[in-house]
Amino acid sequence: MSSLPPLVPRSAVPISLPRWLKRNVPKGNANHFTARLIDRWRLQTVCDHAKCPNRMECYSRKTATFLILGDVCTRGCRFCGVTHGAPAAVDPDEPRRVAEAARELGLRHVVLTCVTRDDLPDGGAEHFARTICAVREATRATIEVLPSDFGGDRAAVDRLLDAAPDVYNHNTETVPRLFASVRNAKVNYRWTLEMFRHIRSRRADLPLKTGLMLGLGETVDELLDTLAELFEAGCRWLTLGQYLRPSLAQTPVVRYVPPEEFDRLGALARRIGFERVASGPFVRSSYHAGEMVGGHD
Repeated sequence: MSSLPPLVPRSAVPISLPRWLKRNVPKGNANHFTARLIDRWRLQTVCDHAKCPNRMECYSRKTATFLILGDVCTRGCRFCGVTHGAPAAVDPDEPRRVAEAARELGLRHVVLTCVTRDDLPDGGAEHFARTICAVREATRATIEVLPSDFGGDRAAVDRLLDAAPDVYNHNTETVPRLFASVRNAKVNYRWTLEMFRHIRSRRADLPLKTGLMLGLGETVDELLDTLAELFEAGCRWLTLGQYLRPSLAQTPVVRYVPPEEFDRLGALARRIGFERVASGPFVRSSYHAGEMVGGHD
């Protein structure tokens, strides 16, 4: 396998974004409707806290990815723009408000993600499961979960499975070699693989999905080896997107990957066996997630 082009020294990465990473601002006021609705229900979205470049587009389509269990993460992964520190107590009314917001937005596919809560005995699994149940009672939407790794707690994963989500998504984020420099020290790649295998053993019918960011210094060889391991562990759905630095506090971009390379990598992922693949500079794990559920790349 050929490797990516030589890594660009961090000091040489252009400050301005390449042309393919520049977006037009959506017209109309639908994005304001979504933002006001989120505020009115006193909810959080990963769209805001992770400074997602797709936020305006998704809000204009009246969709968002709900961030539950508060807005402060107990970990501090070096790529992530979400605040980390000591979180507040879990809000027991949050599941109801998420469900009402999903109903009011008319969502047909709801994505629930969360901050990592290492301070909670179950990592927040019970609260996550209650949110799934509340959304299911209020809507007819399919539900995709994008939880933390629950610190390696298999019982917490099982609690989520008992709530019967329609898609189980967990982001690998990067290749194993870069875990130490990009992710929190508590994150374990081997547990990620073990977790997927465990889910597959319990729910063979449940779609397993993962996502990786590119442009952090990985090579094609490393990426394909990682994808092969994830496929062996049971993942069949995949997202590949460009890492964009949320602020100067996060790890720098090593390389901007051009769209045609994303196309090639997506094709290689399909050759490995991934059934549904979204690969492109703006792709994120929950971006157009409903289309992937419907079978569209």
